[in-house]
Amino acid sequence: MAGAGQRRGKKDDNGIGTAIDFVLANARLVLGVGGAAMLGIATLAVKRMYDRAISAPSSPTRLGQSGKRSWEEPNWLGSSSRLLTQDMKSSLSRSLQTLPTEPSAADTDFCRPTKAKPSAKRSQVELKKSRLRLSLQEKLLAYYRRRVAIPADEQARAKQAAVDICAELRSFLRAKLPDMPLRDMYLSGSLYDDLQVVTADHIQLIVPLTLEQNLWSCIPGEDTIMNIPGFYLVRRENPEYFPRGSSYWDRCVVGGYLSPKTVADTFEKVVAGSINWPAIGSLLDYVIRPAAPPADLTLEVQYDADRHLFIDFLPSLTLGDIVLVAKPHRLAQNNNLWRLSLRPAETARLRALDQGDSGCRCLCLKIFKAVCKLNPALGHLTASQLTNVILHLSQEESDWSQDMLADRFLQALKGLIRHLEAGVLPSALNPKVNLFSELTPEEVDELGYTLYSSLSEPEVLLQT
Repeated sequence: MAGAGQRRGKKDDNGIGTAIDFVLANARLVLGVGGAAMLGIATLAVKRMYDRAISAPSSPTRLGQSGKRSWEEPNWLGSSSRLLTQDMKSSLSRSLQTLPTEPSAADTDFCRPTKAKPSAKRSQVELKKSRLRLSLQEKLLAYYRRRVAIPADEQARAKQAAVDICAELRSFLRAKLPDMPLRDMYLSGSLYDDLQVVTADHIQLIVPLTLEQNLWSCIPGEDTIMNIPGFYLVRRENPEYFPRGSSYWDRCVVGGYLSPKTVADTFEKVVAGSINWPAIGSLLDYVIRPAAPPADLTLEVQYDADRHLFIDFLPSLTLGDIVLVAKPHRLAQNNNLWRLSLRPAETARLRALDQGDSGCRCLCLKIFKAVCKLNPALGHLTASQLTNVILHLSQEESDWSQDMLADRFLQALKGLIRHLEAGVLPSALNPKVNLFSELTPEEVDELGYTLYSSLSEPEVLLQT
């Protein structure tokens, strides 16, 4: 029997194979040749099923040259992942971590999906960002057409009303106060620079004073005890040689300095108390009246049934190359300071940059101005501050083509937030001047919070 077992040879080296060989070798003695043959066939089938059952989990699935699974592959291998045990999931995870990543390391008869290239992922991210920018670009342009832009006829009517008022005031001052040394008044402001937004509702009437150059001098605010760059004291000089009364404006001197508040009060008495505005309004077909407090030296003009224009009278003076205006500091203790006039130069630079490359700087500025005008939480931001944010960004970015509006809008928004976090916005024309110096810490916090909250979804700023 042992010799017969050796002649058949062992099909397996495990205990089950040896037992089956022993049974087959001795079956002929009990069952005969025919019975032994039947028993051998049945036993061989059971053995093959057993071999496949114990070998499948440890043997990777392989594909033959024809692309079909080999006969050794068990049927459960393609079943749902929900049937995997925790040990099998762990094994699978370890296997995935050890898979070759280079194409040269791949097995020729093992098929697996190709890993996406990083460049393809970056392209998808860039495509998504491009679509978001395009969406914001469309919303910005729609917002400009719907809320920002002022109809041309409305601008023309407002400008004409301002010209009429300016002419009447000039005639009155020349007739009633011929000794007041003034140069020609002129209109200024965003309405004349095509930078006004939402409605044509305000303009400035500049009233230039004539000062004797040898009797007055400018002292920069940073050289005073107040240490406020961007503001000046106008000091009366040579009183020992030219006593008080030598200049018409000596009547407005307080403590040896020309007081902008006293100058403004002088004009207010003339504008609000001496001129018969109802009669002039009837002549011009306008309704004219001094604006209600706290507006100082301002006229309200109703030039259409539902349109109002506010005209601010702004005394100014020029000493050398320095131009100052009687727009007081927000803090009452600094009301003796004259403000350095930077707006004309800022506007001129912005427009020159746009004209040089057909850029969208002015368009971006007007959208920001409208957002701040229509959102009460942003009302403390001024046109000068927003203009300087755009000017600073223009030094960093050279491409201001119209299709870059959305990108530049977002960059300007982030830049404004950074300046608020620092509490400093230096003037693009005079870096010593901090344009946030008149804001309180609470106002800075409120502005920063409102803008930062909109950073993830800037479209909310356009919903006002």
